[in-house]
Amino acid sequence: MEGTEAIILPVEPLEKPSKSALKRAMDDLQALGAELVALSTDQLKKLDLPDNLREAVRDAQRFTQHGAHRRQLQYIGKLMRSLDPEPIRAAIDDMKGLSAAANARMHALERLRARFLEDETVIGEIAAEHPGADLQYLRQLRRNALKEQQLGKPPRAFRELYRTLRELQSGAADAPPEETEDHDE
Repeated sequence: MEGTEAIILPVEPLEKPSKSALKRAMDDLQALGAELVALSTDQLKKLDLPDNLREAVRDAQRFTQHGAHRRQLQYIGKLMRSLDPEPIRAAIDDMKGLSAAANARMHALERLRARFLEDETVIGEIAAEHPGADLQYLRQLRRNALKEQQLGKPPRAFRELYRTLRELQSGAADAPPEETEDHDE
């Protein structure tokens, strides 16, 4: 009799998640859908979403009544069940600047901007790293940013310099090598 008791193993509960776990997973997908709805149109274009999900998100952005909006979020959550949510979540975190990689890129660009404002010879590094960069425009932004700091004006050129460096950085990552080699300064 002892042998029959040892044979019985709880196999089914390990394979099937609980009803509460399933509900938590669905709530997480619905919350991710709500984050998608909160994004701007430009940010949505950057995401690789299936057409039906993209259309559902656009519809949810248009809905103003609470009940309709809630039902649409539930529908978005249902559509997302068939997708892997991690790439979408990572892309949203990257847009919000929450990922460690996005923070590291931002801090590196801020350090590059600070070094460039302190020493104009840093433009050589920028030119070597980004051959297609408009060096004259970068020098002009540097001069304007330094002038703004001296006169205590709002930091427009300072911010524009950061944006330009960020675009160079993202353009270099997106562009194939043969495109960047054609533009010599």
